[in-house]
Order: sequence, then structure tokens, then C-alpha cells
Amino acid sequence: MTVPEVLAALNNVSRRTFYRWRELGVAPECVRLPNGELRVWRSDLRVWLERQREAAA
Repeated sequence: MTVPEVLAALNNVSRRTFYRWRELGVAPECVRLPNGELRVWRSDLRVWLERQREAAA
């Protein structure tokens, strides 16, 4: 998934918030492509969301 797709899946969280999460090491795992763009595997996003849900419980 592209960063805009991930942001949309997270109910339009801001790009700055997403990159701040990356700085803090709490964002879903990202893959950097040779052209410098970031991608997130859908399965990694699902796992990350489940962990967030469990942590909040």
C-alpha cells in the first residue's frame, strides 16, 4: 500500500502523524523502494492494527 492508501485506511490520519510514528518506531513496518517511496504490506498493516487494538484493551 502507498502512504496515502495507509493514511486513508487509518481514517485519514495526517501524513505528519504517520511520519512521526515512524520516527518513534510505532508505525506499521514499511518497505523503502529503490526510488525512495515507502510501501506497507496490507498484512503488516492488519497485524499492526490488531496489536493497537489489543494494547488499548
